[in-house]
Amino acid sequence: MSAGRIEIRGATLVDPLSGREWTGVLCIEDGRLLSVGEPVAGFRPDRIIEAHGLVACPGLLDLCARLREPGYEYKAHLESEMSAAVAGGVTTLVCPPDTDPPLDEPGLVEMLKYRARGLSQANVYPLGALTRGLQGQRLTEMAELTEAGCVAFGQADAPLQDAQVLLRAMQYAATFDYGVWLRPQDASLARGGVAHDGEVATRLGLAGIPVAAETVALSTILLLARDTGARVHLCRLSSAAGVDLVRQARASGLRVTCDVAAAHVHLSEMDLGYFDANCHLIPPLRSGRDRAALRAGLADGTIDAVCSDHTPVDDDAKQLPFAEAEPGATGLELLLPLILQWAREEGLPFALALRRVTTEPARIMGLPAPALAPGAPADLCLFDPLAAWQVQPGALRSQGKNTPFLGWELVGQVRYTLVAGEVVYASAPG
Repeated sequence: MSAGRIEIRGATLVDPLSGREWTGVLCIEDGRLLSVGEPVAGFRPDRIIEAHGLVACPGLLDLCARLREPGYEYKAHLESEMSAAVAGGVTTLVCPPDTDPPLDEPGLVEMLKYRARGLSQANVYPLGALTRGLQGQRLTEMAELTEAGCVAFGQADAPLQDAQVLLRAMQYAATFDYGVWLRPQDASLARGGVAHDGEVATRLGLAGIPVAAETVALSTILLLARDTGARVHLCRLSSAAGVDLVRQARASGLRVTCDVAAAHVHLSEMDLGYFDANCHLIPPLRSGRDRAALRAGLADGTIDAVCSDHTPVDDDAKQLPFAEAEPGATGLELLLPLILQWAREEGLPFALALRRVTTEPARIMGLPAPALAPGAPADLCLFDPLAAWQVQPGALRSQGKNTPFLGWELVGQVRYTLVAGEVVYASAPG
């Protein structure tokens, strides 16, 4: 179905790329923005969206969203999670390779992309497995996986303990300028741990994961990145020490980017409360000092992007004692209100906050920067910045209802999401 003509009237236009904020009209034709700000003479829309009181911005890009297919359909399925994505204003997302089987073969990648295209919702970019079966031993055929549609390569949360394998992976990736995405955690230091190694874990009797598990792995990755010249993206930093190491690496000229999960921007070990399994996350929620450093790093640009780290988990796997519960939280529908809340609390403009979930993720993925400009793809999010809503299971489209934000009142709600000029999500106020 070809995209029709749409005119969006009265919205506050926020362009993260330029930092501009103004009120105007958006005209859309053939899946692209025909004009931005002013109406086009003689333009006859097939549909008019009255958007007074709404903010219009490029659609969000999420660097980590597990769609649970193939292999984990009992936790969630593609239809539910793609629906959750567009309900959250997410028009492009990266799917990690820790499916079953892992995304280490071109056929699996092509099948996932084909399934996603058939739903005509968000754009899906698979992250290819760095090693076969995510076993950390033999490298995958990165060239073939790239041709199949992989945007970069990583291990998700699977450990890669052999530094020589990592070195060879980075050397190969650097030769062809493939991105290597790694979550820094030393598997031996983290072994058996389920929470931050601090006073809360001690009080609750939970096995701890020290900050050193992140910094030791991070130091190795940064040294190998310096030696190989590989383009490295660090996934989901969690500590103040980690932010400092990245800041130093960036200052020395390394091609390193990094992201943080939205939950870690707002929560700390204190939120574990009385063994709340919804707060069992990877990496663990750390101290208040770590959270403050993550927020500061996000503000000054040391941390490039915020992701949802969307990980739907079935109820049976979450309704267990904390240490036995499966880690992870659903987050696609919470990404926008959480980044807006961070901006409000820090006194930052929406444009800067939205850069962390639009422009910067696109740069990390190697995609053109999304912008409100004539000729740009009409992948858009229209949201009400003043609409308050309570996070409850019934309010989430994701099959996974597991989130530490259950019961929170968040401000900012998506009203329309457009992908390639088509309205793929619309909600009535109220």
